[in-house]
This record gives sequence, structure tokens and C-alpha cells, in this order.
Amino acid sequence: MATLLDQTVTKMRWRLIPFMLTLYVLAFLDRANIGFAKQAYQVDTGLSNEAYAFGAGIFFVAYACLGAPANLLMKKFGARMWIGLTTLCWGVLSAAMAYADTEWKFLVVRTLLGAAEAGFFPGMIYLTSQWFPQRTRASVMGLFYMGAPLALTLGSPLSGALLELHGFGGHPGWYWMFVIEGLLAVAAGVWTFMYLDDSPQQARFLNQEEKNVLLRQLETEESAKTTSRIADAIRNPQVWHLAIIYMLIQISVYGLIFFLPTQVGALLGKKVGFEVSVVSAIPWIFALLGTYYIPRYSDRTGERRNIAALTLLMAGIGIGVSALASPLVALIALCFAAAGFIAVQPVFWTMPTNLLSGAALAAGIGFTNMFGAFGGFLAPIIRVKAEALFNNQIAGLLTLAALTVVGAVGIMALKKVQTAPKAMQGEAKLANT
Repeated sequence: MATLLDQTVTKMRWRLIPFMLTLYVLAFLDRANIGFAKQAYQVDTGLSNEAYAFGAGIFFVAYACLGAPANLLMKKFGARMWIGLTTLCWGVLSAAMAYADTEWKFLVVRTLLGAAEAGFFPGMIYLTSQWFPQRTRASVMGLFYMGAPLALTLGSPLSGALLELHGFGGHPGWYWMFVIEGLLAVAAGVWTFMYLDDSPQQARFLNQEEKNVLLRQLETEESAKTTSRIADAIRNPQVWHLAIIYMLIQISVYGLIFFLPTQVGALLGKKVGFEVSVVSAIPWIFALLGTYYIPRYSDRTGERRNIAALTLLMAGIGIGVSALASPLVALIALCFAAAGFIAVQPVFWTMPTNLLSGAALAAGIGFTNMFGAFGGFLAPIIRVKAEALFNNQIAGLLTLAALTVVGAVGIMALKKVQTAPKAMQGEAKLANT
């Protein structure tokens, strides 16, 4: 029989996860849709490969620098106001990409878009830690992280279809792609103001008894943590270790995402358009499956480190094989790669949330996410530079694969992290409801 806490968490899942998932789909689509526009956009604007790589990555510079301050501001002003404003701003700026028809406009808008999105993702991680008990967080984060493959599964055909609007109203297809997908985020920002509650104490969808049992559980978990001051979090060697690993994960993610449509196009021998975008969605379907099952298994067993390491290793091997194999095998390998580097992330994020509390948690999440953002900035640059250095496109993928494997080794070097003492793990069946 389900306990009151179980019932409360189930109610929160139904209320919060669809909301978080929708926003993440839009956020990921707005930061990654440049990959679909790459060929036509470069032809129309005269943007070089180097300028494209720099512009794709520069998003993450402002994103990196502002993540930790944004999380502290969200803690101060409340989730509803902060996330609502963040979503509105990035939607407007994503639509403004439609007018970035020169190199300097491209770089400026991408930088501002990174600044606008800086508060969203770390804010969602922090929000999860404030609402959900520890033993359910990997599965909750797994459902949230499904936003990335969903954005690329559903967004791939959507972006490809919008590119087919080339010439409509006298504008290129990429113009309509940026405008329409940006305005979807604007609408989501308005929705946030009406839908989201700042904290469990203010939750309109929970009764007082449900609030009390949830708050008691969260307070018990908080009291067991040893690091609550911001300065202690930044000085903690484990936080730095986690931050470097997350940077390597994001190099893997964005080194592939920004180039996947053109890579699939090359495998098929076709120009990027609707057909290529549909095939490009296949790896993200497998990523959805991995992101659903792997974090749930982690919650059920209480194992974090080994599961995360093996999942990331799978991603590294997949990337490497995709560079060397025949088109069919390469596509299969990309499916394993996508499943690995997306599914590892919700398991990874249980580690800092189990280590830190209070302001230290808000700052630590922002700090770790900052390193990840630098990974996103470096990813396209590393890939392009490796290809230029060795005069071979395979070199870029093999470099990404090697760095991904290094990240897996780094996870194995962490102190073993479990979600809760063994006595509590029996309750983890909640993660599977």
C-alpha cells in the first residue's frame, strides 16, 4: 500500500514533470536548431565553418558565467518569476536569430541567447532538489532529461519541415524555423507565470497533510548533508571533480548534436532537409528509451557511480564506431552514443544534490553547470580543429570519443555515491510508479 509520501510524490510527478519536460524540449530545440539550418544558413549568410563553430559554441560562454548567479537569484526571487522571465527572454532571442544575417549579428544573438538560457537548466536541477526526495531524483531527472531527445526526435522533423518553407513570404526556410520555434518558447514563458508554484510550502495542488509529510522528508535529508555554505562548495574537491566530468560529458553531447544532421546527410549521401531530419531523429528515439530506463534502474538499485560510468563508456564507444563503420553500422552506433550521453546525465546530477544543501547546492549546481557550458563551447571547436589538424573528418569524431571515455574513467575515480542507506532503498519502488 502506498504511503502518504508516495502519493504526494506521485502527485508532484504529474504536476511538475510535464511542465519541466515541455520547457526543456523548447530550450534544447532553440539552442540546437542551428544544426539543422547549418548548410542553408551558411550559404545564405556566407558564414565560414570556423565562424559557425565559434558561434555555435559562444552560446555557452555567457551561459557558463551566469549559471551560478542565476541559481542564487532564483533562490531569492522564486522559481515562478525567474523561470517565467528566463523562458520569455530566450524565446524572443531565439526568434531574433531569424534576423542574424551577418557574422557579427550571429555571434551577438547567440551570446545573448546563452545569457538568457543560463538560469533555466541549473534552475530546473535546483527545483528538483527542492521538491523531490533523494531516492526518486534519478528517475525524475531521467524524465526531465527526456526533453533533449524529445526535442531532437520531434524537433528534427519539425525543423526539417520548416526549412522546406524556403521562399515563403520572401524569406529562407531557416528564417521561419527560428521565428516559429522561438515564439513557442514565448508562449511557454507566459504559461509558467500561471502554472508554477515557488516551493512545496506554496503548492496549490497539495493539501496541508501532503505538504507536511513532504517537508519532513526533505528536512531530514537536508540535515544529513555536511556542506551548506557557498564557499565550502567551491572549495570541495568532489565538486571540482564532478564539474570536470560534466564538462567532458557536454563535449560529447554538443560535439555530436551540432553536426549530427550533416553527418547523417553524408551517410545517406543527401542534402539536409526533411528526409535527413527524419533519419536524424532515430538516435534520439533510442536516447528516449535509455533515459527512461537507466535512471529508474539506478534509483531501484541505489547505484550511481558504476551505472553512470558504464553508460558514458557506451556513448564513447558509439561515437568512435560511428566514425569508422559502414553507414548502417554507423547509424546504429550513433543510437548507442545518443542513449549513453543523454541517459548518463540524470544519474550524474544525483551526485551533487546528495552532497550539498541550501545555498551551497544552488551555487554548486551552477558551478558544475558552468563547466558543462564550457564543454558545450569547446565541443564544436575541438571537432573542427581536430578535423583541420589531421585533414580528416573522422579525426573529429575520434577525438570526441576519446574525451568521452576519459569522462567515464573520471566517474569511476569518484567516491562511490548511493542514493540512500540500504534500509531506505526498499522504498525506491516509488521510482517505478
